Amino acid sequence: MNIYPYLNFDGKAEEAMLFYQAILGGQFEGPIGYFGEIPGMELPEDEKTRVMHASLRINDQVKIMASDTSPSMGHRWIKGNHNYISINADSKEEGERVFKGLSEGGKMEMEFQKTFWGAYFGSFEDKFGIGWMVNYDLKPGEE
Repeated sequence: MNIYPYLNFDGKAEEAMLFYQAILGGQFEGPIGYFGEIPGMELPEDEKTRVMHASLRINDQVKIMASDTSPSMGHRWIKGNHNYISINADSKEEGERVFKGLSEGGKMEMEFQKTFWGAYFGSFEDKFGIGWMVNYDLKPGEE
C-alpha cells in the first residue's frame, strides 16, 4: 500500500503542479486529465478546463496528486479541504477493507466503485474531519 498527499485547488491545479515540477523535478504519470473529458458530463464552459486529476511522480517513494474543485458538481474550495490523504491499495479487496474501515462514522463523498478510468475509487471525510481517497488500479483482465 502507498500513501500520498492529494491537493485540491480552485482552478489553479495545473499551474501549481507545473510549478512543483519545476522546483521538485519529476515526471507526470500520464497526461493531466480535465473535467471536460468526463464522458457524458454536462459542465459550464469555464469548468471544462479545470483539472480532474494530475499525478506528479517525484521519485520512487514520493508522488503528489491534485485536482481542481468543480462548483457545478457541488465542490467548494475552502481553506482546510484542500488536502486529502490518498491510498493506492495493492488489491481491490484491500481497497474495500480500508475504505469501509476508515469511512465508518464519516461523511461519504463517493462510494468505492468502478470508474471510467480503469480503477476502483472512493472518497470520504472520516469521523475526525480528515479527507481520504482510496484507489485501486485495475490490472489487465480485471473487472
